[in-house]
Amino acid sequence: MRALNPGGTDAAGPDGAAAGRAGTRSGRARTVPPADSKTVLGPDEIGRALTRVAHEILERTNGAADVVLMGIPTRGVPLAGRLALKLSQVEGRPAPAGSLDVTMYRDDLRLRPARRLGHTEVPPSGIDGKIVVLVDDVLYSGRTVRAALDALGDIGRPRAVQLAVLVDRGHRELPIRADYVGKNIPTSQREVVQVLLTETDGQDAVVLGTGRTAGSNKAQANRAHANPVQPNPPLSGPPLSGPPLSGPPLSNPPLSNPPRAEAPGPGGTPGDGIPTEAAR
Repeated sequence: MRALNPGGTDAAGPDGAAAGRAGTRSGRARTVPPADSKTVLGPDEIGRALTRVAHEILERTNGAADVVLMGIPTRGVPLAGRLALKLSQVEGRPAPAGSLDVTMYRDDLRLRPARRLGHTEVPPSGIDGKIVVLVDDVLYSGRTVRAALDALGDIGRPRAVQLAVLVDRGHRELPIRADYVGKNIPTSQREVVQVLLTETDGQDAVVLGTGRTAGSNKAQANRAHANPVQPNPPLSGPPLSGPPLSGPPLSNPPLSNPPRAEAPGPGGTPGDGIPTEAAR
């Protein structure tokens, strides 16, 4: 297995393999599902869905002879490993599988906080001229898959690219469609689909909730109890006052202009003529 570090340089050898194993071990924290979530798929349903997806891959690729599975971190990597195991059990030969980090190819890097770079591993046979099946846990807007296509183009030129997901929840923002789907789950925009796997979360389940976890609710309640909101103290002190204004009242001087001299009119009567040169 040829490994690539986040910078894109080769990191083959024991050190690269150890780094991959360490990352897997450090990610085995049990994930707390949302407090109001409901389980959509259990361990048995997930196993059956992956078995069906594996058989569909075999049927559409003529026995998966040229198939390379590339998992998108985090949970796409163990799913790719499970699919590779099922393919090898049916065909009797190992199915190459690897991982493809898409962090630096995402279009929301400027909109979200910095995130940890993942690990990219390419099988020794490479991906040139192969049928690459991208594997991910949930297909939502399609932007992660778009980033995966860009990342894939930087490491090789596959003959074809297909997409396999465990859950398709809809709400696409890009013209991307999965070739293999374990389960279609209609959702609303405010709902959250969370995939839990034994390799990363300590259990196998697909849960549907509103995004608020039990841990976050409890932590928020503890913070509110420890730091209650205090009302603002009332304003105190002598009333603001200034010295009375004194001095003569302000007045403008009367306007005075010399009277305008007018030339007599045709009848000799002053006032109905035009101003004289002196008045001008």
